[in-house]
Amino acid sequence: MHPLELFKYCPRCGSSHFEERNEKAKKCTDCGFVYYFNPSAATVAFILNPQRELLVCRRAKEPAKGTLDLPGGFLDMYETAEDGVGREVKEETGLCVSKTSYLFSLPNTYLYSGFLVHTLDMFFLCLVDDCTSVKAMDDVAETCWMPLNEICPSDFGLDSVQKGIIRFLKEHAI
Repeated sequence: MHPLELFKYCPRCGSSHFEERNEKAKKCTDCGFVYYFNPSAATVAFILNPQRELLVCRRAKEPAKGTLDLPGGFLDMYETAEDGVGREVKEETGLCVSKTSYLFSLPNTYLYSGFLVHTLDMFFLCLVDDCTSVKAMDDVAETCWMPLNEICPSDFGLDSVQKGIIRFLKEHAI
């Protein structure tokens, strides 16, 4: 099912005459409002310690509960991607990001409360002030530092993170 099928009423005037315009938009035939369904912005952090081990988290919640992940999450309104990845790292690991470097982006889908959210995941290489104070917080069950040569992308539960890990390892492998 296309996500726009779940939107039955115009968000501007409340009319039920909210009809498909094309695969990206719906239009209200009463007030003329056009709603474009765009991806939500999300961030993912690659954090390496001085031994060039990657900070890996285990997901505490669905989707993909119990699988490996990287710190990150959805951006808040009025937040830059750099600020958002820093906030997410702090919320999930307690670490303070001192520098971010944008690497690449990947499209993804994320099942949240039965609703398929389309995302654009932006991947960053993040430097942190102190690698020793890491702890699992928020929606992270546990954290660990993993040598790059021991990382198996299929152990990561989200598709874009798997693809991001593969790309990162190709570009940053020892």
